[in-house]
Amino acid sequence: MRKEFVRLMLEMGGKEERLVILAGDISVFGLREFRKNYPERFYNIGICEQSMMSMASGMALAGLIPVVHSIAPFVTERCFEQIKDDFCYQGVGGNIVSVGSAFDYSGLGCTHHTYSDIAILRSLPNTEVVYPSSPKELEVLFKQSFDNGKLTYFRLPERKHTQQIDESIIKFGRGVVIKDGIDITIVVSGPQVDNAAKASATLKKDGIDAEIIYIHTIKPMDKELIIESARKTGKVLTVEEASIRGGLGDEVSMVLGELGNIEMYRMGVGDKFITDYGKYDDLCRSSGLNEEEIANKIRSIVANE
Repeated sequence: MRKEFVRLMLEMGGKEERLVILAGDISVFGLREFRKNYPERFYNIGICEQSMMSMASGMALAGLIPVVHSIAPFVTERCFEQIKDDFCYQGVGGNIVSVGSAFDYSGLGCTHHTYSDIAILRSLPNTEVVYPSSPKELEVLFKQSFDNGKLTYFRLPERKHTQQIDESIIKFGRGVVIKDGIDITIVVSGPQVDNAAKASATLKKDGIDAEIIYIHTIKPMDKELIIESARKTGKVLTVEEASIRGGLGDEVSMVLGELGNIEMYRMGVGDKFITDYGKYDDLCRSSGLNEEEIANKIRSIVANE
């Protein structure tokens, strides 16, 4: 995903002369061609994320289109005040592109994990939250939204999903139906869509027909699609590599809150820090985010009918 970001910035830099990149001492080598071609539009600010965010706001006020780039916890949690005051309060548009979402940097521990980035960015006015998990999604969604007057947060995972999604249906603010079903709706974001698809195939053998809705734009949410599916199945399970408090699950709960008679369940990072160490798959397993746990959760939900 980071390679696609680098490629996309080089392409967009040649098309949009107002686009500027502010990097927090990351991807500097990868962005060397952008820096070579557009030296006046590339700034490596170093490990000064709060100052970097304020600088980006000033550039936006001067008519430029900033792209602020760093590791997820550093570019969201560390400089939340600057995002709130310098961008959102003033109604300034721009783009934040993070890497290392959730526990992608599994071995580096809490300092390099972030489960709350979606929650805190969702909470602010004038923000959008996008979680593209394939190179084509990043390209299409960035081009559709990078200059729309909002502060748009692009959460890039280290791993891309393997679902085949036609480019024509990748639209900002719209979900994607990966699979139709009638027994339960799985609303999933990020690379976990692959685990949801595998779990669904396993459940089919048990006679459970799950519908899968993949959400790449968390704010604004595709309310109509989720409501339509929830009314059909009567049960909704959200799956995300983020905190269940304030993330995708909360957004879906808000959408469904006034419908009534819809069973709502969530899977994600609970109200805790992940203190385990290991590889990405190890932390997915310890957090209950894998094919087996998703299938077991759905079996339990259906069994309680």
